[in-house]
Amino acid sequence: MVNHGRSPEPKKKINYGNAMVEAKLLVHQHRWRLAMGLAVMLVGRVLAMVMPASTKYVIDEVLGNGRPDMLGTVALVAAAATFLQALCSFAISQILGVAAQRAITEMRKRVHAHIELLPVKYFDSMKTGQLISRIMRDAEGVRNLVGTGLVQLSSGLMTASMALGVLLWLNWKMTLSTLAVLAVFGGGMAMAFKKLRPIFRERGEIESQLTGRLSESLGGIRVVKAYTAERRERLVFARNAHKLFRNIARSMTGASFMIAFSSTIVGAIGMVIFLQGGQAVLRGQMTLGDLFMYIAFTGMLAMPIVELASIGTQITEAFAGLDRIREIMTMPTELDQDSSREPMTDLRGEVRFENVSFAYDEGRPVVREVSFQAPAGSTTALVGSSGSGKSTLISLVMNFNQPQSGRILVDNRELSSIRLHDYRSHLGVVFQDNFLFDGTIAENIAFSAPGASREEIRAAARVANCDGFIMELEKGYETVVGERGVKLSGGQRQRVAIARAVLADPRILILDEATSSLDSDSEALIQEGLRALQRGRTSFVIAHRLSTIRAADQILVLEHGQIVERGNHAELLALGGRYRELYDRQYQFEMNRYINPGEDFTTAAAPAVN
Repeated sequence: MVNHGRSPEPKKKINYGNAMVEAKLLVHQHRWRLAMGLAVMLVGRVLAMVMPASTKYVIDEVLGNGRPDMLGTVALVAAAATFLQALCSFAISQILGVAAQRAITEMRKRVHAHIELLPVKYFDSMKTGQLISRIMRDAEGVRNLVGTGLVQLSSGLMTASMALGVLLWLNWKMTLSTLAVLAVFGGGMAMAFKKLRPIFRERGEIESQLTGRLSESLGGIRVVKAYTAERRERLVFARNAHKLFRNIARSMTGASFMIAFSSTIVGAIGMVIFLQGGQAVLRGQMTLGDLFMYIAFTGMLAMPIVELASIGTQITEAFAGLDRIREIMTMPTELDQDSSREPMTDLRGEVRFENVSFAYDEGRPVVREVSFQAPAGSTTALVGSSGSGKSTLISLVMNFNQPQSGRILVDNRELSSIRLHDYRSHLGVVFQDNFLFDGTIAENIAFSAPGASREEIRAAARVANCDGFIMELEKGYETVVGERGVKLSGGQRQRVAIARAVLADPRILILDEATSSLDSDSEALIQEGLRALQRGRTSFVIAHRLSTIRAADQILVLEHGQIVERGNHAELLALGGRYRELYDRQYQFEMNRYINPGEDFTTAAAPAVN
């Protein structure tokens, strides 16, 4: 997004306390594989020492003392060690590679399961792409903890310790000089990591924002094309992509500096060895074989420390991802709320609001001191202008949001004291924005009752008046509807959604403009089915056409979050208030359209009650 003169947000630092909790959990879960991998890697590192150690015997004994008989033995030992080292390398890739992939899969499953249980208000404030990034990308960092990264770091330090012992034995004075140079290197690495950590943390945030915007752009491609906004979307994506590029460029610059610094350190160590080692050989304090062995073991000492540049970067990136994951995993879920609530095995369906108020933003209430009673089996219709609070009131009924004041009772029990899972298992919902999954029509209808038979699915479809058009499709109920049901028309999607609610056999039915996408003929056909569905169930209906709610037991007229009128259809018409005004406006519009069917009424006063 464009920053209009605002100061940039401070970079968020990695919370190593949070990340460490997740890291410890991961290491504990895979401790046996990690231990096995560490053991195999240590064996491989010890075997790697055979080749440099053999140089002393070849130079001092075979060449220096003229003992060619030892050459075959030394060569055989070195070859055997090299072969066994290769086997260890293969075993490590199998042991730790599988562990890493299993850990990534389990982490993704765990994060996804937790996100699914978070309250609806969390999803209102987060982009889908950001959540996808949490589940998919951040979990990838696990590879560097339970894969070769952590084990390689541990075994490398152990190898360095063993190599240090050998170097001290060969020439302790030269070793102290070498350690002084490596200490300078370690200080440089610490400073570099301090600079790189916030960059890696920021990269995850940028990538999640980029993914989120891309997901929105592709998901709304029809809107983008309809308003010829392709260029604007390209610019938005390009800005975010360049922001990511600059972040990666900074991290690459830091990594390049560490590599160059490492090369400088290697050169400095070489100078120490040439100067001090050469003098030691000339004075007879070391043999030529000792010097070659010292050079080889210096490499084994320096290599793990140099590897810190790459391994440390990987682990830092892993910790950044684990920190973001931990932020989500510590959020309380609806399941946590249910642990202190009472079960509900049966539901009659009586709903009562007592002075209920709710606000999305503090100080700006959307629902204000609403009180009403919906007896079990009754139909309550909600009408009012756009923004009057109808959909918010429905979300309170579904317990997607909880009131800031007042209380909601279901069967004389406070809704806040009932387990959400038990309560929602009795709900059936048809939203205004009908969401279908990218699967078959049968799968979408059966989403509310996964164990339903094909005949039960068809029976529900017949009630929703969609069995006819489904059977006309080439694959019938096995037709794949595409992402969000894009292969079906708006009316067809709505009828499938209604069939889904029918199959749920709910005690409380919520119809949020359930017929808004239907033409008059289709609406008339399914109204009878909907009336049959509502019979004996507590129903809440947000009406698109006021003519469809004439039979409602009570109609609540909302304005600015308050109930301004209530009663049945005849009572409210006789009252001559806001409901009568809305009804007359819509009736006049329908009459004009009937009398003058060819006239364009798209610019007329909006007759629909949204």
